[in-house]
Amino acid sequence: MFTISVVSTKGGVGKTTLAANLGGLLRDIGLRALLIDADVQPSLTRYYHLEHEAPQGLTQLVRSGVLSEECISHCQLPPATFEAKADKVPQSPGGVLHLVKSDTRDGKLQDWMSGRMGLDMLMRLNMPLRHPSVTSAYDVVIIDTQGAIGHLQDAAVNAADQLLVPVSPDIVSAREFLDGTISLLDRHECAANVGLKMPPMKAVMTRTEKTKDCSLISDLIREQFITMRGRVSMLETVVPAAVAYRKAATSQVPVHWIDPIKQSDVMHKLMWEFIPSVAGMCASNHPEFIDLTAPHDSQ
Repeated sequence: MFTISVVSTKGGVGKTTLAANLGGLLRDIGLRALLIDADVQPSLTRYYHLEHEAPQGLTQLVRSGVLSEECISHCQLPPATFEAKADKVPQSPGGVLHLVKSDTRDGKLQDWMSGRMGLDMLMRLNMPLRHPSVTSAYDVVIIDTQGAIGHLQDAAVNAADQLLVPVSPDIVSAREFLDGTISLLDRHECAANVGLKMPPMKAVMTRTEKTKDCSLISDLIREQFITMRGRVSMLETVVPAAVAYRKAATSQVPVHWIDPIKQSDVMHKLMWEFIPSVAGMCASNHPEFIDLTAPHDSQ
């Protein structure tokens, strides 16, 4: 099982959009994906229609240290309101998309976590997600986090195998990204004293409009590689500010359902670059779809 935390110390950079669309695409290539909404603003919880809404959510998961069935909601794809030709809806044999919903807006979970000892607080997502019952049930877990430093973000960082960090294509956001990333590294490097490791960070440019600006900011971030302890690298894939992402959120489906050409290609490239083990695997409505389960000549 591979765990991804989508993190940023700045809001409005597209964390939820990335988490929701990656989860939907992973489901459509036949993997079992679990989304965890660890943001106090429950945007990911509201992205997909739920055919089964569990009575509990993030609070129960974190406080009990167990991912039980009463915390797992089931996303409905396609939702009943979605209208499209049958051949435009990807077939996903074996694919699963589940969700642990956010229920932390009252601040009680954050208050409870602030009273825990350091290591116990950091392990509150790591431990339940490493349990054999979870690792055998899911192939990928994606954790969406709040756009600010806090206990939930710390726990999500510690639970991840890799961090996905969206960056907006303007110089102010790029500088905030650099400052926030260095601050995040400072916070978590002390965890190395108790045997914990800071996962590698992969930055991705999102909501881009001007290729030149995107290139300049990518270069700026790469130039700060040493300053960021060599832990942050820039992905080549760029996610544009396309209307298709808003349409997909409104329709409660992944963007590759709405735009099976351009934005489907973007999300596939991002998935392949970020998770090399699935490189070449495609949703069935993608132009380059290859049925990997079909018999083939080994020669």
